[in-house]
Amino acid sequence: MKRYFDLFLGLTLFILLFFLMLIIAIAIRLTSRGPLIYWSDRVGINNTTFKMPKFRSMRVETPDLATHLLENPEKFLSPIGGFLRRTSLDEIPQLFSIIKGDMSFIGPRPALFNQDDLISLRTKNNIDSLKPGLTGWAQINGRDSLSINEKVALEVEYINKKSVWIDIKILWLTFLKVFIKHDISH
Repeated sequence: MKRYFDLFLGLTLFILLFFLMLIIAIAIRLTSRGPLIYWSDRVGINNTTFKMPKFRSMRVETPDLATHLLENPEKFLSPIGGFLRRTSLDEIPQLFSIIKGDMSFIGPRPALFNQDDLISLRTKNNIDSLKPGLTGWAQINGRDSLSINEKVALEVEYINKKSVWIDIKILWLTFLKVFIKHDISH
């Protein structure tokens, strides 16, 4: 049932957001060089690697690290990158990953391929058995302000509470948090 929900909502949002995606693509093209979409190697269900798309918000010469590991991430932002990240508009292309089946709307955020500490802790706690999500329990309970241990503890809590109703609650709270830009540091 969750897969059908992901497909229905993913296709619906793709249609509704098509012109916004076109505007963002034009803005990226006009303000910086490089590709419109950044394809990031991410860790998915059962620790398989997949390519996750995002609108490119960083300059092309940015090191391939999690943003929180960069010494001064702001210096790597493209001219509209800060806006895209603050509004989470850079995440829209992940609809393709949801439609394809690499991701779900709700689940743990997919780790970067080189976040060994997070991957290891998730595997130890069986979080790797979940399909990664566009948003999740950890995102609505702290997002960028959480340590890896806190994030995994919340993901374990999600596994224990997992239901249709908790997923609906997460979607609703994600919408509210993005709208009011709460716990978004970059």
